[in-house]
This record gives sequence, C-alpha cells and structure tokens, in this order.
Amino acid sequence: MKSVLIFGSGGFVGPHLAEEFHSHGYTVYGTDIIPLKKPSESFNGYTCMDMLEYESVLKLIESTAPDYIINLAAISSVGDSWKIPQKTVNVNVCGTLNILEAVRVSGLKAKILLIGSSEEYAVADGPISENYPLNANNPYGISKTAQENFARVYRTSYGMDIISTRTFNHTGIGQPEKFVIPSFVRQAAEIYKSGRKGTIYTGNLSARRDLGDVRDMVSAYRMILESGTEKTVFNVGSGKCYSLEDLLKYIVSLVNGDVEIAISREKFRPLDNPVIWCDNSRLRFETGWKPRYTIFDAIRGMFESMTE
Repeated sequence: MKSVLIFGSGGFVGPHLAEEFHSHGYTVYGTDIIPLKKPSESFNGYTCMDMLEYESVLKLIESTAPDYIINLAAISSVGDSWKIPQKTVNVNVCGTLNILEAVRVSGLKAKILLIGSSEEYAVADGPISENYPLNANNPYGISKTAQENFARVYRTSYGMDIISTRTFNHTGIGQPEKFVIPSFVRQAAEIYKSGRKGTIYTGNLSARRDLGDVRDMVSAYRMILESGTEKTVFNVGSGKCYSLEDLLKYIVSLVNGDVEIAISREKFRPLDNPVIWCDNSRLRFETGWKPRYTIFDAIRGMFESMTE
C-alpha cells in the first residue's frame, strides 16, 4: 500500500485531498499548524506542526517515509498576501524549502507535488497554457513563482522527483469566506434563511475566472502523481471561464427572494487580473483527467450546506 504525506492538510483543500487518496487505497498522513476541526477517517496519522521548523519537518518525513509528498501549506489568498507580504514569502517559499531540504537530507525517494497558482502568469485575455510567460503582479503569485524556481533547482541539482502545478481558482464546501464565491454564497444563504429582503456586498464583478470544483482539483493531483509523466509543470483548472457577475446571478437565483447587489470599494484589490483562464490540455493528455463537476455543482453544494 502506497502512502502520501500532505502538508497543509488542515485547510480547505486538505480534507478533500485526504479523502481522494484514502478512497483509492492509500495510507494518508497529514500535518498542519492547526488541528483538524473534526476527526477524519481519511487520515491514518495527523501531526500538528509548524513547517517553518526544519527539524520537525525532517523528523516527520523520516518517520512516515511516504511515497508521495504534497505541499498545500500556504498563505493562499491574494488579498492576504498584500497585507502580509513578508509572512507570505516566509510560509510559501521558506516552508517549501524546508520540505525539499528534508527530503534531500533524508535520502527519501519520494515524488513531491508542489501546489502553485495561476497567479504566477502574466496578464492574458484568453486561455493560458504552461508555455505562457510568467510575470506575477502580486505577492502571492511572486511567492509561488519562487517556489517553482526552487523546485527546478532541486530537480536539476539533486535529481529529485518534483512536479509543480499552476492551479487555477477552485471552490467548494469548507472554503473560507474571505474568498469571493463562499462570501457570496454565505451572504445569499443568510438572506434565504431570514426570509427577508437582503443585500449582497461585492467587489469587482467584471473579473472573469476559471473556477472549478475542489473535488476535481484533488483528483487531478492524485492522477498527476500516479501518471509517471516526465512533465514537470501542470496547469490544473476546469478549462471554463465565467464572469463573477454571472456566477453571482446564479447564486441569487438560489435565494428565490428579493436580493440587492451593492458594490463595496473595500473589496477591491490593488491589482486584479481581468481574465484568468486555464488551458488544461497537458493535464488531460498526460493523465486522462477530466472534470466531473461544474462550478454550479460546487456552488449549489455550498449553498445547501449553509442552509440545511
């Protein structure tokens, strides 16, 4: 039975990823600086640990000796990265370096998957392939570009088996409400439960985003690791792009009530790419992956979980 160690497994994506591997017969180890909100049968072991403490990272990797290592741990909000750029770089870059160094020092022949972001790319007005230029314009994207650069250094200098993703936007049950879709859905759910007229406060609605269901993202991560591919960088995204305005209209339709939309300047970012759209051709060709869900499936699931 193969095993996987997931850093950052206490966050939004972690439990979904653990379930994906557990359901496919893996031994699953998790670690995060925070404890799990509720016990999960998907984890065979879970360790509360700060990944910025190198000796702790080394000890965990040596004791679990996993076949696969996945790093989800990150300051993952673009908005947060503008507020705390130093911490963003520390966690996203130095934390990753602790993992890479620990694997190198231990001599473990694990395959490593580092989760990056579409925010690494230069501004585009159409689908983006892995060959499109990188030119991040926010601290989060810059930190993920640095993570990917270090992956290349360790791959070429030490022969380590490292794959990087450039993952596009995704959502689902459990995503924090500081992200746009769960923020919209939570506000809509509160209006629905109140039975009264209400207001949803938004930022920039003209932005167009490739938005997928988190369940599809985690299946892609597993299939990349299992594929035996020689490619070292993968876009992971749905391949479909929607304006936030259109998604908000769908969310409002779930309320079946009187909803007003109010634009809040406080919700605008200093810089916001107008279009972020995934060309996932490489992922499909190399792994056979294809999405099973739509963004509307994800939104409806979130709405139902918040109103049940």
